[in-house]
Amino acid sequence: MPRATNNPASRKRRKKVLKRAKGFFLGRKNYRQANETVMRGLVFAFRDRKARKREFRNLWVLRINAACRSCGISYSRFIAGLKKACIELNRKSLAEIAAKDLKAFSKLVELARKK
Repeated sequence: MPRATNNPASRKRRKKVLKRAKGFFLGRKNYRQANETVMRGLVFAFRDRKARKREFRNLWVLRINAACRSCGISYSRFIAGLKKACIELNRKSLAEIAAKDLKAFSKLVELARKK
């Protein structure tokens, strides 16, 4: 009985890896090294999709805090005041308001202070 090599599937798998490794440097166009590098890159991509969410939230908090300090209130008191005033704005939109429209942000600070 002839030996089965699974040739079409193997070639497809290798081509898929080498396609992802397009533009890699030196020996990383070789299948074995390309496969290691592609797998490593996929791990980074998965990890950093999660990390991006954390980093943006930190950036928004930082911007809101800076705007709050300039209006004379701490970030935690501002957020607590907004919650008590039933103002449900997320941090992304609050950071946008803080950066673009300081008058509107100062009105939000006044509403937070009253509560």
